[in-house]
Amino acid sequence: MTEPQIKPFSPARAAIELVAIDIDGTLLNSSIQLTDRVEKAIKAATAQGVKIVLATGKTRVAALDILTRLGLQTPGIYVQGVVTYSADGSIQNQLILKDSVVRQVLTFAEDRGFTALAYSGSRILMRAHNADIEAAIRKYHDSTPEIVGPIQNLLASVSINKVVLIGDARAITALRWQLNIQIGTSARLVQAGIPSMLEVLPPGASKGTALKRLASELKITTDRIMAIGDAENDVEMIQFAGIGIAMGNADDKTKAAANHVVATNDADGVAEALERFVIIPPPPPPAPPVDVVAPTAVATTAETTAPSTPADATTTAPAPTAPTPTATAPSADITTPAPPTSKEESA
Repeated sequence: MTEPQIKPFSPARAAIELVAIDIDGTLLNSSIQLTDRVEKAIKAATAQGVKIVLATGKTRVAALDILTRLGLQTPGIYVQGVVTYSADGSIQNQLILKDSVVRQVLTFAEDRGFTALAYSGSRILMRAHNADIEAAIRKYHDSTPEIVGPIQNLLASVSINKVVLIGDARAITALRWQLNIQIGTSARLVQAGIPSMLEVLPPGASKGTALKRLASELKITTDRIMAIGDAENDVEMIQFAGIGIAMGNADDKTKAAANHVVATNDADGVAEALERFVIIPPPPPPAPPVDVVAPTAVATTAETTAPSTPADATTTAPAPTAPTPTATAPSADITTPAPPTSKEESA
């Protein structure tokens, strides 16, 4: 497929210094692969000094291969903005759910047949094995779940950053409404583009909140930030950024929050965004020098200038002409009569 031509960078716009990019549904295509064009665009941006910040609902473990492949040495936003890691992998900032909220959510959801996952840093905790869920987690390259029995029993020793509840999509919709009434402002409920999954976060937690904090620490102003995402959990960071980008495969709410909509994740939308708004194309190569040929001497006198003949003219030999008669003197070998003798003369 032919790549579109990069549009000229506008010098009137503030140069982008930081780009926050969601992973699933945004950076990666539907096959959960990083395409060559997206990789090329990200590396071109980093070569200009732009900071690429991954922002995902997954743990940092899920991003390790991407970080290595792209050579990123930047902080990252993980676990739905609840945990921010430094470039060296150490936790820079994190938010924790109250134990009472975790206990209430787990008990209510599990009693109604939902499966619960509890995230603690890079760890994922489960009560019991669930082959389908474990396979899905492996598919997205996240941490292998630890089977720990009732998670409520660990709350005295383990801090929980977020809880994920999984079930039928329609049942999840009802569960969200019920939990919203029960826990109110004690937690934030959000969905990441997966109808069968509901996430419970600490109050005020979001990718947008984490990005705002990180930008402040890096002393980068909003107008020099771009954020790219595809789902509800990306809306806050898209709204915070100076340039908010929604993927072509994003839901309507996310598109409405964005300044621009690019191609889908299967059509290299992230590369399009970087090419349009971040990457400064190199100047065109200088034109090759033109060889100047010295003019040859041209005769200008009438004596040396030959008359020109049209290229298509045909040269015809002149027709022969009849000879012109001329008087001829007697030749020297004709005998002239001798003068008469004296005898003849006397007669």
